[in-house]
Amino acid sequence: MAHSPTTHLEFDGWRPELQAVVDNVEKVIIGKQDVVRLVLVALLAGGHCLIEDVPGVGKTMLVRAFARSLGCEFKRIQFTPDLLPSDVTGISVYNQQRQAFEFRPGPIFGQIVLADEINRTSPKTQSALLEALEERSVTVDGRTYPLANPFFVLATENPIEFEGTFPLPEAQVDRFLLKFSIGYPSFDDEVMMLGRQQTGHPIERIQAVAGPEDVVAWRQEAASVHVEDSIRAYIVRLVHATRAHRQVYLGASPRASIALFKAAQALAYVCGRAYVVPDDVRYLAPFVLQHRVLLSADARLSGVQVGDLLRDLIGQVDIPAVHTAGRAGR
Repeated sequence: MAHSPTTHLEFDGWRPELQAVVDNVEKVIIGKQDVVRLVLVALLAGGHCLIEDVPGVGKTMLVRAFARSLGCEFKRIQFTPDLLPSDVTGISVYNQQRQAFEFRPGPIFGQIVLADEINRTSPKTQSALLEALEERSVTVDGRTYPLANPFFVLATENPIEFEGTFPLPEAQVDRFLLKFSIGYPSFDDEVMMLGRQQTGHPIERIQAVAGPEDVVAWRQEAASVHVEDSIRAYIVRLVHATRAHRQVYLGASPRASIALFKAAQALAYVCGRAYVVPDDVRYLAPFVLQHRVLLSADARLSGVQVGDLLRDLIGQVDIPAVHTAGRAGR
């Protein structure tokens, strides 16, 4: 099971521009503020999310609530064993009247895309997402088509031990900025959920409080968040520690360093800060690294869990001292 967002973080509060979006989403997703924050981090860092969890905990409602709140075009791809790559990317169809081929875009051509139960389809169809996730484009019959801006994919998968699932290719998993699980709601939150759905689902009452152009602007502002040299070095030390551990067969790649850097900038922005602090990096490291680290055969046979190993590594790497005096906070 993927790591749940329970790591302690001294949360500074939401940036005012994002508060309305958060309030909207929390009308649907109750008691999961950490999950909402992680999705916002991935969205504003220009990355994508992979959520691994059991059916029925609100994965689909989460992405629908974000799409409605941000006024973005929402598309859903329901992955099944018989799904073909062209069902994802689109297909060229011959138009007899024009005597030419026309491209009919697939559901990947949306602004916020839900790739639902991605590990229920074959690896060949899963790989159809690779170019879209990394290059923000799709190539069909030798012609490349750019995707929307903003473009954000939230993929869901059931735990691999569930019947009828396929493991995701390592190259594809690496394209997701963050991986986490939602988890079951608390008793009180589940009681509140029943009350809110008595006369209809709250997702139907959500109105847009921002637009795609706001997401683009927020991404640009998040990319300008200051990161001190000591924190850059701290990020690289954390990633290097995964490569040197004796129980790790394959450590995190340089793409992980870039992902952790951008995610930390986005988290600082979400919190209303103009600079990154070490706690941003420590909080995000498990969600950025866990799906990029492969344990050795001996470690797996011994029952070692990636999450536990990462917690130990993060605790062993020295935290840099950062001087934030004189910087604008909001």
